Amino acid sequence: MKRLLAAVSAIAILTAGPVTAQDVDRVAINGIIDQGLNHSEVMQTAAYLTDRIGGRLTNSPQMRQAETWTAQRFRDWGLSNVRADPFEFGRGWSVVRSSARMTAPRVLDLRAIPVAWTPSTAGVISGEVVVAPLMAAGDFAKWRGKLAGKIVLISRPTAGSEPTEVPFRRLTNEDLRNLDTYNIPNHAAPATNPLRELEFARQMDAFLQEEGALAWVRMSARDGGLLHGNGSGYRMDDQRRTPGMELAAEDYRRLARLALTDDAKPTLELMSEVRFHEEDANANNILADIPGTGRSGEYVMAGAHLDSWVASDGAVDNAAGSAVIMEAARILKTLGVRPKRTIRFALWSGEEQGILGSLAYTDKYLATRAPLGDAQLDGLPNNRTWRQRWPIQPREGHGDLVAYFNLDNGSGKIRGINAEGNVAAAPIFQAWLEPFNAMGATTVSMRTSGSTDHVYMQTVGVPGFQFIQDPLDYGARLHHTSIDSYDHMRADDLRQAAVILAAFLLNAANSDEPLPRMPVPTRPTPTDPFPLQQ
Repeated sequence: MKRLLAAVSAIAILTAGPVTAQDVDRVAINGIIDQGLNHSEVMQTAAYLTDRIGGRLTNSPQMRQAETWTAQRFRDWGLSNVRADPFEFGRGWSVVRSSARMTAPRVLDLRAIPVAWTPSTAGVISGEVVVAPLMAAGDFAKWRGKLAGKIVLISRPTAGSEPTEVPFRRLTNEDLRNLDTYNIPNHAAPATNPLRELEFARQMDAFLQEEGALAWVRMSARDGGLLHGNGSGYRMDDQRRTPGMELAAEDYRRLARLALTDDAKPTLELMSEVRFHEEDANANNILADIPGTGRSGEYVMAGAHLDSWVASDGAVDNAAGSAVIMEAARILKTLGVRPKRTIRFALWSGEEQGILGSLAYTDKYLATRAPLGDAQLDGLPNNRTWRQRWPIQPREGHGDLVAYFNLDNGSGKIRGINAEGNVAAAPIFQAWLEPFNAMGATTVSMRTSGSTDHVYMQTVGVPGFQFIQDPLDYGARLHHTSIDSYDHMRADDLRQAAVILAAFLLNAANSDEPLPRMPVPTRPTPTDPFPLQQ
């Protein structure tokens, strides 16, 4: 079957004809623009996800609420086959309350957040701090016998940093031109061992337990009082025993400096009350359809991840993308479109823990990959070894998904789309963008983009694409941080994005031929004959 699919892909690339402006249904686009700009509900959707529900950590009560609410909204709008599609995940986790303060050499409230999937403290705990940077298992020996009854600062303090660039920006024409680059693949051996990388957090937890440490504290990765709280340990067989907290970088550095003094050793008071949720280890992707009228079995798809971290409300990452997906569904359903192919909408779970929801969908419905044959490695989460496993084994539905479009770059307007190296798709996208050039969407880039929910589809030869968006202050100060709230979402940009997404979906669903596909990948020839050391 794999050879047949590869042959079909090659034929599609060779025979795809040019797409012109006449092939785009501009009357339908007029309706999409009117509905999306004059009758938008995208900000109401975004507000419910952020202000009402808040941060949506996978399998937390807030994420369960979001799953239920978004599915009901799809039903309210009249979509079909609305369902929760489960996959194995692990424990949920949520914060009840927390606090941190320095009690000596002076009293000072500190900015802190519990680290996800670490346990509660035993009420309010208090202890002297010790700065003991722990970056690898080899660091443990230096601190053995020195941590009992201590609160351990595990990050190596860095110098403070002041911003040198404007944090909020839109892409210039030059920026957009520079994005159009073809990423030449590098097929070297992986630089990290997935087993070793996963084990260190467990090893550190066990070491601190053995040493009798009260808790561990890390420094925020960003200055400006920002917090994150990202963590691991969601698997049912990975239960941490040492409480962990993150301090604002400025507060952390103050403690570290005081710890170097002889007469002003700091003491820290911590309280973390959290809950684990183990009643259902399955996470859920939420799926909904607008049924097609022909092209039996074929469908186009758009998705964004619904889950977030919990330092704030998960607004630009990624209630923004989720709201745009839902708004595109509402627009098309309100207009009563009857597409040739089914249009499917996906709200993914588990993205923040390793793009797990869309990988589960890929593995279940599109293609799987052969096991490595190593019991330890094959026991790891699927995402840890996915790219290293050959051959790819297409499933029956591999050819049915003809295009997937993803939104996960914050609240900025769409400026174009990454063609992901698909040279046959690029001219088609250029024609589809042309009606929206005046809205700022002009660029088709040949580059590949990563770290979000289209990537595993790309790895098995399914056409998955990520839109180019204005960065605004997404990377500068919002991504995963304690200020990622509704206030930083741009209503005009999200309306524009929903309109363009709806148009792309309708174009892809109604085109006479499916989008050209890349060949199903096979094991690549190594770029470097001398693999990197593990």
